[in-house]
Amino acid sequence: MPKPAIFSIDDDASVLNSLERDLRAHYGQDYRILSINSGSVALDYLKKLEQRNETVALFLVDQRMPQMSGTEFLAEAMQTYPQAKRVLLTAYADTQAAIDSINEVRLDYYLLKPWHPPDEKLYPVLDELLDDWKAHARLPYEGIRVAGTLWSLTSHEVKEFLTRHQIPYQWLDVEKDSAARTLAEAASAQLKNLPVIFFPDGETLIAPDLKKLADKLGLQTQAALPFYDLIVLGSGPAGLAAAVYAGSEGLKTIIIEKTAPGGQAGSSPKIENYLGFPAGISGDDLTRRAVAQAKRFGVEILSAQEARQVTVRDAYRIVQLADGTEISCHALLVATGAAFQTLKMRGAEKFSGAGIYYGAAYTEAMNYKDQNVFVVGGANSAAQGAIYLSRFASHVTMLVRGPALGASKYLVDALESNPKIEILLSTDLIEVSGGNALESITVCDTASSENKTFPAAALFVFIGVKPQSQMVADIVLRDDKGQILTGTDLIVDKNPPPGWTLERDPFLLETSTAGIFAAGDVRHGTNHRVASAVGEGAIAHALIKEYLKTL
Repeated sequence: MPKPAIFSIDDDASVLNSLERDLRAHYGQDYRILSINSGSVALDYLKKLEQRNETVALFLVDQRMPQMSGTEFLAEAMQTYPQAKRVLLTAYADTQAAIDSINEVRLDYYLLKPWHPPDEKLYPVLDELLDDWKAHARLPYEGIRVAGTLWSLTSHEVKEFLTRHQIPYQWLDVEKDSAARTLAEAASAQLKNLPVIFFPDGETLIAPDLKKLADKLGLQTQAALPFYDLIVLGSGPAGLAAAVYAGSEGLKTIIIEKTAPGGQAGSSPKIENYLGFPAGISGDDLTRRAVAQAKRFGVEILSAQEARQVTVRDAYRIVQLADGTEISCHALLVATGAAFQTLKMRGAEKFSGAGIYYGAAYTEAMNYKDQNVFVVGGANSAAQGAIYLSRFASHVTMLVRGPALGASKYLVDALESNPKIEILLSTDLIEVSGGNALESITVCDTASSENKTFPAAALFVFIGVKPQSQMVADIVLRDDKGQILTGTDLIVDKNPPPGWTLERDPFLLETSTAGIFAAGDVRHGTNHRVASAVGEGAIAHALIKEYLKTL
């Protein structure tokens, strides 16, 4: 963290130089000494310090300056740095002005010029003030700050991206914090574009796309090589498992991830049925360990890069990214998983990121402390989300379309024993409404056909999943849900899939195009469990090794 600043401001160059010399000699080791010859220039500099989230310990300001007096400067400066100590340098004739400013700008002290010898007339006064400042000052957050609004989809996406990459940040709500609003307005005129992201180096990004944000964060967004033995699309448990095994055996491997590592499992607050973790493990912790393991074995992980299309050219499988670049490989594993289905009723899209969230309980829960929230869905992800939300919200209502929960028994037991969670079975969500943000929902009890409307601060949606397989839609066979067919599911009447030219049948997790494999939730026949995805990733690696032997 940068040293706290001591500002000395005087329009007389000789006085300013003398003051800087004395301050630097006594305080230079612990404080940054900033000497400026104009109040207006100093105010401009303060704005830069505020954007960098740096702090000011003390202002030492001459009262008699042209254009802006010391008192006028302090009146402005205290709006930004109210904790800083305030000292006026005065001549004998300015004593009354200094006394008046004690009430006007809460002046802490005034010093008569000259202040020599400083050991007697300067340092004892400032030492006492700075000791008091250190005892009571609230030092600023040192890391990334995100200024936005709870009702901004882009703000939500940025928070989700940072959270999923396990990058600490401070959230500044411009609707609740006037200082945050002023700070954001200085960077983004009239708050037309949010969020504004402030970095410790002083740079700001305004409503950036995720790739630009990833570049700024130092995440890898470009492949180091044009060709790899194995390209893995997706960094959920299946993709990470395959990459770890491939990297450990020396295969040049790269993972391409559209959003952030972990897949759906990465956003799970707690996974309690994964082998080897009797107390459970959070999805982000499991992801962090797996990512570190993959990188240890030399696996590259591209963030905020989307695979738009996969093509085949002889023995090569070519991946075209959203930015137009291409990477080729011998073998490709599609482990892109599945995304939660979005609500289709009128108006739902308007509230996406503004009260309606898809699988984002971990990111947004704290923003709904002591409020009533709803969860749509009844399977494991919905149950885990509801349990986590209950730690913050005053009441969580689960809307379950069927007559019973579809979650694992240990989760059902936890839901039923939680006094803050209510479960409404046989309940359809039929309408969402509000102004700029979600305000209420209407549901239908399908058993009685009765409609009810509830006020709703937020709605967390965990309904169905849609396989993310569009990038290979033209070259592999899929079922009617978009899941990729593999292995024996491709064999019909003992015949291989159309276009298959090899003498052997497709391997267990191989698609209808040789050398392209699928694992995890994107694959037809998977069982949507973390352990299963990890196992499929490991099996896929073993089969890919066999495939590479044939080249």
